[in-house]
Amino acid sequence: MVELVHFYQSLLDTWMPKSEWAQTLFGLCVLVVVALLAQVVIAHVVLRIIRRLLHVSGRENWDEALRRRGAYRNLWRSVPPLVVSVNADVVPHFERMAGPVSRLALILAIVFFFQALRNFLSALQDTYAATTRAQTRSIKGYIELGKIALLAICFVLVISILVNRSPVILISGLGALSAVLLLVFKDTLLSLVASTQLTSNDMLRIGDWIEMPQAGADGFVIDIALHTVKVQNWDKTVTTIPTYKLFSESYRNWRQMFESGGRRIKRTLRINASSVRFLSDEEHHRFQSFNLLKDYLKEKDKEISRFNEQQEEGSGNAVNRRRLTNLGTFRAYAKAYIQANKEIRKDMLLLVRMMEPTAEGIPVEVYCFTNNTAWVEYERIQGDIFDHLLAILPEFDLQLYQAPSGADLLQLGPREAARAAAMAAANRGTS
Repeated sequence: MVELVHFYQSLLDTWMPKSEWAQTLFGLCVLVVVALLAQVVIAHVVLRIIRRLLHVSGRENWDEALRRRGAYRNLWRSVPPLVVSVNADVVPHFERMAGPVSRLALILAIVFFFQALRNFLSALQDTYAATTRAQTRSIKGYIELGKIALLAICFVLVISILVNRSPVILISGLGALSAVLLLVFKDTLLSLVASTQLTSNDMLRIGDWIEMPQAGADGFVIDIALHTVKVQNWDKTVTTIPTYKLFSESYRNWRQMFESGGRRIKRTLRINASSVRFLSDEEHHRFQSFNLLKDYLKEKDKEISRFNEQQEEGSGNAVNRRRLTNLGTFRAYAKAYIQANKEIRKDMLLLVRMMEPTAEGIPVEVYCFTNNTAWVEYERIQGDIFDHLLAILPEFDLQLYQAPSGADLLQLGPREAARAAAMAAANRGTS
């Protein structure tokens, strides 16, 4: 062993130049070669072993994400400056420059290493986003917070190396700047708290349909980050909302509607008040042939007969007797028609009600839930229901209220047109 050492020493003495500058240049060249060889070893041996282990364990997606994000590249880039930093003082006659060169090389190695860690966090986000759990729990805010923490640590280490002081001293000195830091990172802290609350309380998920009129947002959530939430509106524009606003201000989330399996229909028909009247015997007999009205008319006939039999005085006067109206019969028909529709939920609230009359007629509101929450199908079901109800109105001798147009006025004489215009203006003034 001793002879081997003497052999290498004699060999080094034979190849080592005699002048100082040549020895320094030779030492630097050897150091660069060693650094590059170490990089080759890391790139082609260590990283290849890591990639092989990921493939064997069935984590090919991790290997692809790390490669795409550049984690491997930044990791082996940190090796040469680290080797130079550790061995800079070995170079002959390089004592004066060894310290600065070592510190600069160490800074470069730290920057590449922390960039590799940030790339690892990005790869973690990519692999998590491909899972089903990412649809309910977004970790992008935590990933961005981790990147900010890594950036802060890297900055402190770089400054401590440049000034040749311990990082602990720098960190302790930051206490005096805490107020400034709180002011600078105010939005980040607010967003961190809001992001944590939104995720932990399951208030918002990617894919949720939300409405936030004060922010001009009405569409699906496509991204939840630490500072912002992106909403793609129905017109394909994207609205960016600060995360803390979704926690401090109100918005509407339609997720529960989709999960319930029922989407609400709430629409009114405005009936012309002058067309409402009692049913005649002929109409009553005709309506008994309507399958949807048979049970209703049978029950109503019994109820009205009992009431009229109890009226001892004035029973001969039609005013003192109860009678069916065309509007009430229409409401019963509409409710029976909706109940018979297979695309309407029977286990949810269903009613057809008359609301307070206004200058625009008597509102008859249909309130029910479809069993399909998709927008296109929902509009089709709603359209089919109201197409039928509008078309069946003349069977009950009811008219839909509609404000007079110019064509209506042209069909009247001059005096009648002026009177109709005055009445329409009065109605608009009272409403």
